[in-house]
Amino acid sequence: MHRHQIDSRYLIKNQMNKEEKELAISELTESLNNSSIFYLADTSSISANDTNRFRRELFNKGIKMQVAKNTLILKAMEKTGKDFGDLKTALKGNTAILFSDNAKTPAQTILNFRKKGTKPELKGAYVDSAIFLGDNQLQVLSTLKSKEELVGEIIGLLQSPASNVIAALQNGGGTIAGIVKTLSERNN
Repeated sequence: MHRHQIDSRYLIKNQMNKEEKELAISELTESLNNSSIFYLADTSSISANDTNRFRRELFNKGIKMQVAKNTLILKAMEKTGKDFGDLKTALKGNTAILFSDNAKTPAQTILNFRKKGTKPELKGAYVDSAIFLGDNQLQVLSTLKSKEELVGEIIGLLQSPASNVIAALQNGGGTIAGIVKTLSERNN
């Protein structure tokens, strides 16, 4: 651990001095600024063993979990300058922040973990400036497509008509009448 990094256990301990709080807020602000995707979850009623198992599952999927006091998270959100909208209202009770590069992986991991219980519970999520509030959003979040998947679908859709036009230009002799004739023959 670097000298300037604060151990996550300090983020939830009751008494922090001003310097520790400022450092925690600074680190949280940096994490929120560097992430376009994060989830807020309640892990409070999960046993220590299950929490460790959940952390391992998250780690294996490339998701970083950080537990912090709600007041520190709120101050960090405010310092980012980003608009988190109603997501701030989800900062009640125990809060774990799940940082991910993939929008649906945290939701899928939570759903998979919950096959044995009802926790962790989703409080909310921030995905590329979209706000999702409540545990009932888990199914929606678990089916979100990544930017790469969406771009692939768009390219596939664009390639089909483009290849038809190119073929029509090559086969139709370059005239409008030839292009129309070739396209109409392909569509029949």
